[in-house]
Amino acid sequence: MAAAGEQRGREYLERHRIPELLRSLCALLLYHRPEKPREFLIQVLERVMAGKRGEGEYPCLMDDSNLTAMFEMMDVVGQGYITAAQYREALRTLGLSTEGLQADDDVHITLDAFKEEV
Repeated sequence: MAAAGEQRGREYLERHRIPELLRSLCALLLYHRPEKPREFLIQVLERVMAGKRGEGEYPCLMDDSNLTAMFEMMDVVGQGYITAAQYREALRTLGLSTEGLQADDDVHITLDAFKEEV
């Protein structure tokens, strides 16, 4: 009986994309590191709601400079590319799906490709 309840709970969370939302909120917290994290999260969620109502701009997790900084953190030796495994992890960190990702482990992802895909 408990297993069925857990499964329904997981389905509910997935249907409403709660895990992606929580991962995105955590990524924002880690990126901005606000002094008052709860107030910051409330402001972000209020902006999301306003954006959905068409009353403002929907908050974007990452702009161009954020994506460049994230890429450079993964490309620590400055090779000009990251691995497919690093790319998948970056997508998960941002709360984005890796389902259907066509990147073999020997593929190198450049900064331009990273920005375009993310």
